Amino acid sequence: MDNISNGTLPEDDPLKDQPMEEEIYSSWALLILTSLLIGALWTSYYLQLRKIRAVHETVISIMAGMIVGLVIKLTPGTIVQHMVQFKQGYFFNLLLPPIILNSGYELKRRNFFINFGTILTFALAGTFIAALATGALTFLYAYFHPEGISISFIDSMIFGAILSATDPVTILAIFSQLHVDPQLFSIISGESLMNDAVAIVLSETLHKFRGQELHVVNIFKGIGTFLGVFTASTLIGILFGIIVALMLKYSELFRYPSIETCLIALMAYSSYLFSNSSQMSGIVTLLFTGITLKHYAYDNMSLRTKRATKYVFQVLSQLSENFIFIYLGVNLFTQTDLDYKPLFILATTIIICIARYISVAPLSMLINAVCRALGKSEKVLPRSHQLMLFWAGLRGAVAFALSSGLVGDSAPAMRTTILAVVVLTVLLFGGTTNRMLQLLEIRTGVIEPDDSGSEDEDQDIEPAGYRRLRRLSSSSSYNNDDLLVDIDSDDYARRRRNRTNHNEDVSIGGLLSGPLGDPIPDAAEPHWFISFDEKWLKPLFTKHHIQARNQTLAEYWKEKRRKMDRANRGMLAGIRSMSFGQASTGSDDYEADALTLDSVGAGSSNSNSRRGASQQKLVIGSGRVFGRSPAASPPDPEQ
Repeated sequence: MDNISNGTLPEDDPLKDQPMEEEIYSSWALLILTSLLIGALWTSYYLQLRKIRAVHETVISIMAGMIVGLVIKLTPGTIVQHMVQFKQGYFFNLLLPPIILNSGYELKRRNFFINFGTILTFALAGTFIAALATGALTFLYAYFHPEGISISFIDSMIFGAILSATDPVTILAIFSQLHVDPQLFSIISGESLMNDAVAIVLSETLHKFRGQELHVVNIFKGIGTFLGVFTASTLIGILFGIIVALMLKYSELFRYPSIETCLIALMAYSSYLFSNSSQMSGIVTLLFTGITLKHYAYDNMSLRTKRATKYVFQVLSQLSENFIFIYLGVNLFTQTDLDYKPLFILATTIIICIARYISVAPLSMLINAVCRALGKSEKVLPRSHQLMLFWAGLRGAVAFALSSGLVGDSAPAMRTTILAVVVLTVLLFGGTTNRMLQLLEIRTGVIEPDDSGSEDEDQDIEPAGYRRLRRLSSSSSYNNDDLLVDIDSDDYARRRRNRTNHNEDVSIGGLLSGPLGDPIPDAAEPHWFISFDEKWLKPLFTKHHIQARNQTLAEYWKEKRRKMDRANRGMLAGIRSMSFGQASTGSDDYEADALTLDSVGAGSSNSNSRRGASQQKLVIGSGRVFGRSPAASPPDPEQ
């Protein structure tokens, strides 16, 4: 009892026999972690408010955790230190599932499946290459026994498989804020999701062969086991998602949104637990459960449930992500079996960089060669994207959680090295992401259309009665002092849309065929699975009135497009029949389809004001070339 009062955990008197003291110390441990979490969220708010991109909240979270962990380590007593130590069960069963579920539920499905081949190539072949390279180089390093390290070949391969799990949460968060190129974003996010599952299955498969001789039969057996587990986990996730969709379709749960939301969340969590208990990959299962839920079950939900699932999953995911980085920072000093080997840590950091480059560069060349051969030049990975893929090779909490299964004489050194490498890569690569985007000149500010189907529940993001203030300039007829005028949120959104539209070029063809300056492209032939899904699967798994509504909307817009095309062709025919001058361009297509004011004014002498108007190059035609240049000042819609 005296030891407990001093904050020390006696070996012969477990704390569980003292429930009151356990409750007190556990409250202190949780208060420390929640205080750090509150500080991390306030930091996130300040960084986003001030638009500070040089540092991310996860980097600050992990550094704050390191400072607090060092303080706990230096203070007398070990009870609190023991309670904040990393627990593998807590991580895999409580912290990781919300992140994976939200990633699948809010996934940009269109870009994900467009780049699915590239994602699978990096996630499967890339992870396998990185694991082999890391394991082989680690075995060569340990062969000379520096710092007393002795690692067998199979343990080196397990070590490489664990460190092949990338977790670029920091980079993806920065990408999301800056709206980085959608192709690059989808590849990195998709690879990280699939990569974690591949690393887990690969390391668990290698554990089964520990202590056995390395034969060709065992190698093929391991590959077969890996592919079987991955495929079965995917099918389990799809099955659970379909079950939820059918459950919502043939019930009246929409009358009770709270029960409906709880059942959806519990069914998704059950898929993860079922897969893990069946010795499959829970991460793969939960990822495809989230994708299937959003694709089939989402239309069967009530509006309140759509809103609730979206925001509950997002909140839980953000809490888990910040908590994990704090957890890692604290455990850098509070783990009891830490064995720091500085040279081994430095060598491992260099090894994973080499392995990442070996896995990215050759596969990128292969992907580009295949895309060019198939005539899909839009899927070719430019050099800047390849370098950013290399830079996104951060290691995360999944690697540290898997390290708890390491055994052997050098197991403490390997676990400590993995933890140190995770922290170093987050600080080094995550902290310099914004600068790398600038150096590589990667596109940012790309707003892609939202295919998550979340528009209808975003209508009341701003609370009712919320008023924005608009500042009137002193050039108006009021006093010289600026005036603040309140406008409602709808008017504010309308003004923002007007400002956005007027920054774009305008043509008559554009007015006929779509939004201002953005003509509707010709409808491409849909993929065979999309046609099959729309014709058979969607009607099978979604409610009939939802299908009727979607079909009615699709037919309406198809008919609308046909009318626009007919009107466009009629106007072009009328313009071509007029006797105007000839356009002075070298393109025959341009001469046939477009007519500029320069050619109209070629035979007449206009005033200087007319000449100024002709510099705007208003184009009358199919909408391929837009009329007003961005430098032209648009008329004020409010006048």
